[in-house]
Amino acid sequence: MDPRHLLSRARRLAGSATPARRRLLGITGPPGAGKSTLAAHLVAELTGQAALVPMDGFHLAEAELRRLGRTDRKGAPDTFDPAGYEALLARLRSPDADTTVYAPAFDRHIEEPVAGSIAVAPHIPLVVTEGNYLLLDSAPWPRVRALLDEVWYVELDTPERIRRLIDRHERFGRPRTDAVRFVHSSDETNARVVAATRDRADLLISFAPEEAPLPSGD
Repeated sequence: MDPRHLLSRARRLAGSATPARRRLLGITGPPGAGKSTLAAHLVAELTGQAALVPMDGFHLAEAELRRLGRTDRKGAPDTFDPAGYEALLARLRSPDADTTVYAPAFDRHIEEPVAGSIAVAPHIPLVVTEGNYLLLDSAPWPRVRALLDEVWYVELDTPERIRRLIDRHERFGRPRTDAVRFVHSSDETNARVVAATRDRADLLISFAPEEAPLPSGD
């Protein structure tokens, strides 16, 4: 996929916004496919026209995951707060001319969401959001999809995607044996759920290993 085509498509989407109706672009795909890096690249190129609001800011906190007994399944659909994510997207979709919206981010160094980390100024015409479950058809996720103008699906050759995931987990402090175990259990379980949503995307982006952006946090 030509990056210029993707940028042009995102720019057209931003250009179709109105003062009362911001545009929202979703980017989804399995863990490690490069969606967060692609999203960050688009926002960087659309200087002053776009803001990046990842779904990862709606991870449940570690304390809550422990209470629920879900720490080994972190990243699964039920380890997020989709209702909170939906509420934020609805607010972003209909901007108040005088109000900056603050969104949470996920800090991989502490493995926790951090509230109020991302400022979206009222004049920004496009919000790019990325996450695994934007096209999931089980409730309440379809309400998230209904708020997005387009959703793009990013995919990458599976062995390369797994290799990058393991490397990323190591980079953020996991011992290699733990990284391998987590990828092949939790991450790949989630990847199969995400793959089942592929055909619902507005655009499919297939990267060859040599052209895929290095994953930063997707």
